Amino acid sequence: MISLYDYYRSSAAYRVRIALNLKGLDYRQLHVNLREGEQLHRAYRGLNAQGLVPTLETEDGQLLRQSLAICEYLEEAYPQPALLPAESSGRARVRALAQLIACDVHPLNNLRVHQYLEAELGVSDDQQRAWYHHWVHEGFRALESMLAAGPQTGRFCLGEQPTLADLCLVPQVFNANRFGVDLGDYRNIRRINDACLEIEAFDRARPERQPDALSGASTHS
Repeated sequence: MISLYDYYRSSAAYRVRIALNLKGLDYRQLHVNLREGEQLHRAYRGLNAQGLVPTLETEDGQLLRQSLAICEYLEEAYPQPALLPAESSGRARVRALAQLIACDVHPLNNLRVHQYLEAELGVSDDQQRAWYHHWVHEGFRALESMLAAGPQTGRFCLGEQPTLADLCLVPQVFNANRFGVDLGDYRNIRRINDACLEIEAFDRARPERQPDALSGASTHS
């Protein structure tokens, strides 16, 4: 069976859970408590030198890291349903939307960044929240513009079926809502997020539905 090293509120792990669910794959979740620093333990560092989640162990024992690389692996190993369109221009658009979120927004706002801002630079909670809101708005303004201007945009980021871009969008919207970002100006982002969450595979991947959340894992950010 596929094994996913996971943390319920990790945006990157959230993306992979959605992909696994959409592909209809059975997998077991091995929980790595980021708040308790379990990702830094020697045993886990042996699996993932960066000390990050997710890590995915394939059915034949290969270890894969980095959420977008894992999603692309799943797309190639289990092609249906497709997370990337058939035509090259469509694939490029989906990857651009996905990377806007996963590479340009999320890394500036993840847990280890905020821990460094607080512990090493003495940044206050209010300043950290302002930092978070700034970078989400920077990314979401661009994303909303691309979605609004693109004739390929449909019920989802591209067309009428979820793609890799939607897998990245939903976790970032979850985080934005959690930290009180005003999403009123982002009509397409909100609409697509709502459409995704109507799908069982997305709904089942929600952070609050994960075993480590339900078992009383830390409720801190």
